[in-house]
Amino acid sequence: MIGFDADDTLWHNEKLYVEAQARFKEVLGRYCRPELVDGQLHHTEMRNLDLFGYGIKGYALSMIETAVQLSEGRVTGGDVLKIITIARDLLEARVDLLDHAADTIPLLAKQYPLMLVTKGDLRDQESKIKRSGLSKHFHRIEILSNKRQEDYKTLLARHQLRPERFLMVGNSLRSDIWPVLELGANAVYVPHHFTWAHEVAEVPPPHHRGFYSIEHLGLLPHLLEQLERQIDPVPATGA
Repeated sequence: MIGFDADDTLWHNEKLYVEAQARFKEVLGRYCRPELVDGQLHHTEMRNLDLFGYGIKGYALSMIETAVQLSEGRVTGGDVLKIITIARDLLEARVDLLDHAADTIPLLAKQYPLMLVTKGDLRDQESKIKRSGLSKHFHRIEILSNKRQEDYKTLLARHQLRPERFLMVGNSLRSDIWPVLELGANAVYVPHHFTWAHEVAEVPPPHHRGFYSIEHLGLLPHLLEQLERQIDPVPATGA
């Protein structure tokens, strides 16, 4: 079974947040210095994660809370409405597939059972999956509240999968790579030029058991062919 992350692995996501945060800074420009916004918003998001979870709705609440904090309670109802509009635009944003996703996923679906493994707000993720046009190629779709080692362990048990027969493909070292490797499963790292600070982690050493790295999804079929033939694949550092 091959598992795929969704956001920033199959379609663009983080760049939308970068654009939204720039708009948020403009809203707060009348209350504080722009350089204060990123740090305070990140701090508020991290504190709220266990309560609000991942996703746009939690992000919106954290933006509003940050606006109240940085404006010392002076933020107006009109500015709060602007923040809500930023969140609404995120929810309605077009789903833009990353390069090679539209070709690679249907190709691999003819050869392997595929599972989409994503996390975040249920309705938001369901909407993006539907609008992506890729859902028909996946045998299983799993929307998790988090992607830690115990979450993957439960996932594999639910689908009666042995770790060594599971391979996860994703752009987040923290959520897609390390938890899977720690279970004894396999992982393919596909870096994305936009990465949320919360998802940043150390890259596994090149010859870590079960770890592979490729520059883009278009290289995945070739890597899988190598693994199927039991030929040593291209090491992570030379992908």
